[in-house]
Amino acid sequence: MKRAFLIGIITLLNLQKINAQSSLDLVTVSGRYGFTQQAGEPIAGNNSEIGSLINIKIPIVLSSKSVWYSSVTYVSSHVKTDVSLGSEILNPIDVNGIILQTGLVQTLNEKQKLQLLFAPRFMSDFENTTKDNWQFGGIILFENRYNQNLMLRFGALYNSEQFGPSLTPLLHVDWKISPKWSFLGMLPIYAKVNYKVNENFTTGFSHFALITSYRLGNVNYSNDYIERTSIDLTLFARQRMFNNLFVEGRLGYAVGRRYEQYAEDQKVDFRLMIINFGDNRVVKNVIMKDGPIANLRLVYNLPLE
Repeated sequence: MKRAFLIGIITLLNLQKINAQSSLDLVTVSGRYGFTQQAGEPIAGNNSEIGSLINIKIPIVLSSKSVWYSSVTYVSSHVKTDVSLGSEILNPIDVNGIILQTGLVQTLNEKQKLQLLFAPRFMSDFENTTKDNWQFGGIILFENRYNQNLMLRFGALYNSEQFGPSLTPLLHVDWKISPKWSFLGMLPIYAKVNYKVNENFTTGFSHFALITSYRLGNVNYSNDYIERTSIDLTLFARQRMFNNLFVEGRLGYAVGRRYEQYAEDQKVDFRLMIINFGDNRVVKNVIMKDGPIANLRLVYNLPLE
């Protein structure tokens, strides 16, 4: 069983012992802190943010050329301001999301693969939840390995957000630049520039950007939704604690960060990445802005070498 599980992971990522990525983060548990900031106009006050993320990856071998891959992610955010915003404005904001990615990874030949993933989300404040909290989408990726050090995947992510349909072109890069330097990421969502100091310590630069939307079930807010936007740019350091368990710290700056509250009927016609088409929405309130952030995570990392 253990051998089949390891084969599934290696088959999934098209990894060999000498390929660019030599390990996989199977389980990640993290906490996020946005330092208290002055809100300014139109309402002066202090805003603060905390959040969490838990991710688990599960590959299952179907055949020598097929793997069923699943990733389950839980995210949460708690944001508050220390001034009164009125009865129609959510304060504090407590939202949660469960994001599933599951589907087939099919090997086409020695260098190419195709990924087809179903990607539903359950996004809520966990009050009076209904079927309307579900968002449905999918991911398609075509993979091509150019050499032992470079693999690219090209594709797109579609999701039915609370604000309307959203399409994001994707470029996955797995590039071993040198024995010490590597680049790994799914652009424009996340990326990492890694410098491997030794077997136990890695440092570098991290980018994470994901727009999420959450339906509110609290009767005081008439099925409004919260749209969260943030581009997290951080320096990181990862240290092995023991065996395959690592601790990773990140410190940096959140760019374009905001939590916007909209009425249920405020929609866009279509969103391509961050470009909105037919956006005539009227926002009820905006909390948070650009500012420093810190992140601490525990990671169980499976070596593939």
